[in-house]
Amino acid sequence: MTRRTNEQWLADLTSNGLAQSQALSDLKAVIERGLPYALSPYLSPADPHFSALVQDIAQETLLRVLDRLDTFEGRSQFTTWAQKIAVRLAFTELRRKRWENVSLESLLEDPDKPPPPRLSASSGLSPESQAEAAELVGQVEQIIAEELSEKQRQAILALFYHEMPMDEAARQLGTNRNALYKLLHDARLRVKARLAERHLEPEDVLAALEGR
Repeated sequence: MTRRTNEQWLADLTSNGLAQSQALSDLKAVIERGLPYALSPYLSPADPHFSALVQDIAQETLLRVLDRLDTFEGRSQFTTWAQKIAVRLAFTELRRKRWENVSLESLLEDPDKPPPPRLSASSGLSPESQAEAAELVGQVEQIIAEELSEKQRQAILALFYHEMPMDEAARQLGTNRNALYKLLHDARLRVKARLAERHLEPEDVLAALEGR
């Protein structure tokens, strides 16, 4: 494989013919060599889908890199930048596969619904603060159950309690991302208003429901 500087990677990938073809081949080899280290904690290399996933993500990364060459700012090695794109694509695909056979209906029928993950990390709180947090979560859950529309309730439970990906939630709710964003925005405004009426501080809860 040819060793290249950042400038040489950019020059070869924006050229035509043999130089670009060789650069793409070399970059694909770099990605295929690095991806298994990033993926192995989440998917066993012995999994029959592992090799195919690496191949698919490497190919998708090449397309994404070519499309975003003008965004490379040279703050790192070009191959490091490309590898980060590959890892993000791989994690997105792993999350998608995790939810392939999980229905929103089955999640919403689960009686053991967990609290939003950002609100459940209370190990560093005093017993008094944990009790206050539990009370606040209880108030929010009451508002969600009683004050929101059924579709708003489903969206909040899917996204912030069960961490379903936005695209998958939109698909199962029969809508699109933009409409789902609007739905969540309206739901958060209603939750915030109801908390204010009860003289409760909503910032931490709303931050969790906004994914901050």
